[in-house]
Amino acid sequence: MDVEAIRCQLCSQLPSQLVDELLAAHEEAKSAFYLGGLRLTEVEGGRFCESAFRILEYITTDEFTPIGMQLNSDGLIRQLAQLPAREWSDSIRLHIPRSLRVMYDIRNKRDAAHLADGIDPNIQDSTLVCSLCDWVLAELIRLNHDIPPDEASEIVDGIVERRAPIVQDFEGFLKVLDPQLGASDYCLVLLYECGSRGANFEQLSEWIHPKMRSNLRRTLNRLVNDLAFVHEREGRYSITRAGQLDIESRQLLEPC
Repeated sequence: MDVEAIRCQLCSQLPSQLVDELLAAHEEAKSAFYLGGLRLTEVEGGRFCESAFRILEYITTDEFTPIGMQLNSDGLIRQLAQLPAREWSDSIRLHIPRSLRVMYDIRNKRDAAHLADGIDPNIQDSTLVCSLCDWVLAELIRLNHDIPPDEASEIVDGIVERRAPIVQDFEGFLKVLDPQLGASDYCLVLLYECGSRGANFEQLSEWIHPKMRSNLRRTLNRLVNDLAFVHEREGRYSITRAGQLDIESRQLLEPC
């Protein structure tokens, strides 16, 4: 299920303005995280919270604080906690609000959006923000569409594709913008850009630097078998989580 399908389903139950803000903030937070933009990840996490808090307002009162007006998040958290447990799920009353509170505090009190105590945005904070964004979005999907938690989580995993700015798409031809990359890294950034659809040997052979073509099979075998950075099935190659983390950690995604 793609992001537009998710949007349509959520908009059938919730105000489209809030859904659009929620999904946009989720996508920006995750994309920034993949590219190493830790501060932006946390800032977008705060924006995600503001949308999600308003969605909780709407679910429980049929009204919400207009976007652009100050949101009383502390008052809303107390109000939600006092809802009758027999009428409202614990996710609405407790779990989602408390998760949003954690994200909000990281944005506001750990030197992400404001000068604070000198704590620079770090990978631990940003990882927590991304995980909580995913969990809250999955819960909202689950609650509004009566599906199991695992299915909601899989939907969320699929709606934000990792993107590699170092790769430019010319009508289906993927060109790597750093010709100095080695053959393995060249293949990895191409497969990173391909995402879940992957690429076959012929496509990779067309896209890589001509001098790398003669050893492409050996390069791919090493990535598949020795490093587990790539998975091959029925002639199609896809990057693994280990491969994604490797090139993200080495910051290979931005053009030089």
